[in-house]
Amino acid sequence: MQTAPDGDVIVVGSGVIGLTTAVLLAEGGSRVRVWTREPAELTTSAVAGALWWPYRIEPLASAREWALHSLAVYTGLAARAEETGVRMVEGVQGETRLDARDPWTARVPGLRTATPEEHPGPALWARLPLIDMPVHLRWLRERLLRAGGTVEVRAVADLAEVPAPVVVNCTGLGARELVRDPSLRPVRGQLVIVENPGLRTYVVSADAATGTTTYLFPQPDRLVLGGTADEDDWSTTPEPAVAERIVERCTRLRPEIAGARVLGHRVGLRPARDSVRLEREKLSGGRLLVHNYGHGGAGVTVAWGCAREAARLASR
Repeated sequence: MQTAPDGDVIVVGSGVIGLTTAVLLAEGGSRVRVWTREPAELTTSAVAGALWWPYRIEPLASAREWALHSLAVYTGLAARAEETGVRMVEGVQGETRLDARDPWTARVPGLRTATPEEHPGPALWARLPLIDMPVHLRWLRERLLRAGGTVEVRAVADLAEVPAPVVVNCTGLGARELVRDPSLRPVRGQLVIVENPGLRTYVVSADAATGTTTYLFPQPDRLVLGGTADEDDWSTTPEPAVAERIVERCTRLRPEIAGARVLGHRVGLRPARDSVRLEREKLSGGRLLVHNYGHGGAGVTVAWGCAREAARLASR
C-alpha cells in the first residue's frame, strides 16, 4: 500500500464534524484531503435544525466545554451571517430552568428566565447561534479549499487501508459498520419546511408526558418545524402523518403559522452513542487513527470544540 507523505491527513466524512475538523487541520499546516461517501449537502448535517444548545450528549463535562468553545466561534461568525450562515437569534427554551449552581450557564450571554408572556411555565430566554446548514456547509468547504484542502467523493470500506499517516474518522452513523461499533444507533428526526409568516424568534418546547420536543426555527427564507426523536429508526422517508402532527404541535405554540405553505419535508438520522468517541489509536506502520463521531443531535453545537480536540489528537 502506498502511503501519503508525512504531514498528510485524510478526514473521512464531510458533515459538519468532518468539515470543521478538516478546516482546523488545514489551517494548522496539514495537507488535508476529505474523503466522503456523499457530498456535504446530502449528509445528515444538511438537514439539521441547527440551534446551538447542548442536547443529549455525553460525557457531559467535556460536551459543555466543546459547546462553549463552539459558541464563541459561532458568535464571531455571526458578524458575517450571509457568508457563514450563522445568525444570533433570540428565543425560548421551554420547560427548562436556570440553575445558578451550574457554571456553564453563566458563560451563555444573555441567558435568563423567560417571562410568562414569552412562554408559560418554566423556560429560558437566550440569544443563541442559529445556523443555516446548507449555507454553513458550503462556507466550510470553501474555507477548507482556501486553506489548501481538497474534497473527494469516494467510499471507504476499511480505515486501515486509507493511505495517509493520519486518518480522522468523522463518519457519523457510518462508523457503526466501518469500525464495527454496535453502540452507535440512529435517532430519526423529521422536519417540515414552511413559508415564514414573519416569526423572528425560535421556540423549543418539550412535553414530558408524550416525550416529544416541538420547535420552530426561523431561517432567512423559510421556517423549520420539528420534530421527532425516534430511536433505532432507519427510515429516511418523510411520513405524512408525522408531518401533520408536527405542524399541529407547532401551530399550538405559534398560531400565526396556521395555513403556512409547506415547502418541503426533511429526515435526518442523528448518530447517537452513549458517549462521543473522541480518541486516537495506532495503525500499522506507525500511522494514526483519530475517531470523532457519535455526537447525536448535538453535532453542530459541539463541532468546533470537538474539532479542536481532534486536531490536537492528530498532532504527531
